[in-house]
Amino acid sequence: MSGVDRIVITGVGLTAPNGNSLAEFREALLAGRSGVRRYEIRYVGQTLAGVCDFDPYRYQDRRDVRRGTRAGSIGVYCAREALADAELDLQKFDRRRVGIYLGITEHGNVETENEIYQLKSFDYDVQYWSHHHNPRTVANSPAGEVALNLQVWGPHYTVGAACAAGNAGLIQGVQMLRLGECDVALAGGVSESIRSFGIFAGFRSQGALAHHEDPTKASRPFDRQRTGIVVAEGGCVFVLERLSDALRRGARIYGEVLSYAMNTDATDFVMPNAERQAECMRLALERAGLPPAEIDIVSTHATGTPAGDEQECQALRTVFTDCPNTWFNNTKSFIGHAMGAAGALELAGNLPSFVDGWCHPTINLDDPDPACWLPNLVANQPRRLERARFILNNSFGMLGINSVVIVGRYP
Repeated sequence: MSGVDRIVITGVGLTAPNGNSLAEFREALLAGRSGVRRYEIRYVGQTLAGVCDFDPYRYQDRRDVRRGTRAGSIGVYCAREALADAELDLQKFDRRRVGIYLGITEHGNVETENEIYQLKSFDYDVQYWSHHHNPRTVANSPAGEVALNLQVWGPHYTVGAACAAGNAGLIQGVQMLRLGECDVALAGGVSESIRSFGIFAGFRSQGALAHHEDPTKASRPFDRQRTGIVVAEGGCVFVLERLSDALRRGARIYGEVLSYAMNTDATDFVMPNAERQAECMRLALERAGLPPAEIDIVSTHATGTPAGDEQECQALRTVFTDCPNTWFNNTKSFIGHAMGAAGALELAGNLPSFVDGWCHPTINLDDPDPACWLPNLVANQPRRLERARFILNNSFGMLGINSVVIVGRYP
């Protein structure tokens, strides 16, 4: 791959239920600190969720927050933090060459639910329907709110890819850089899912909503006592640049995006397909020119649902056979499932391994399910690695969409 085609990560901005920067997030992951807590949502009542506590007014005024969306505020916060982390000053940059590509699971549900709830107080008289509703609910709203805040003029849009969206947003940014459509890509994923009662009600109706007397122990992928998904909000935006541009300005490089793959199960609306997931991983490995045994960390997608975890583990055992130095972990055990942000947040949480040499664990793994057995599954305590060169990040979603990203240490 030529230098102009090589894409690197030079900035990370995030908000997660257990941290509002990469440093805070990483410290929580290594310390085993969960961000899941009790949460009240209309009609559903008390449940559990991963709730972020970032300051939306750090980069927006009250008018912008009021007229915009929670997902937009998350995107603005993460993008601004990523640019600051990358030490990239837009005042000295051609703003026509900055692109914004954010993965989302869904958008508009929260805003529509809120409007209907408010309208009930006016006997459903639609003259009280907010004129902000339409711009709030168009699918490109979160990315558009970032563009408005930053005053950049390159392409912006969201990528709807269910719970594979965080990876898909990153992939889109890489592709647009390689196509020459932009010189800087702000790419990743955002989620405001906990603000929608429909998300909780839907998972509850499927019997897939997690419960536990201790909120911090509710998200337990691979554990025999797992009860389902903990819904979370959050966001992560990466600054992506061509390697040549990053080197020219002396940027710090977190890692190089070596390859990616996406495919489709075409099996079921919600049930995953281990064979297709394995094919997606193999395709990403093939494109990276890496045998499975060269991967040091596999960041698993596992959400804590019985069938979903089993299917992914079956796929992982198929791909990673005889890989003694490949370690597996899971980030949802700490924060729950951040939907459109999940893939990006989970990759970000593992990137510091290239520097500190640790693999963060899967927490709440007290009674491992034999059906989810994996060699070298890091459980409850961090693992010091003999090597940390390549990370493979899985992110899968409803309607059978699968995504895999492989990032390598640079140099």
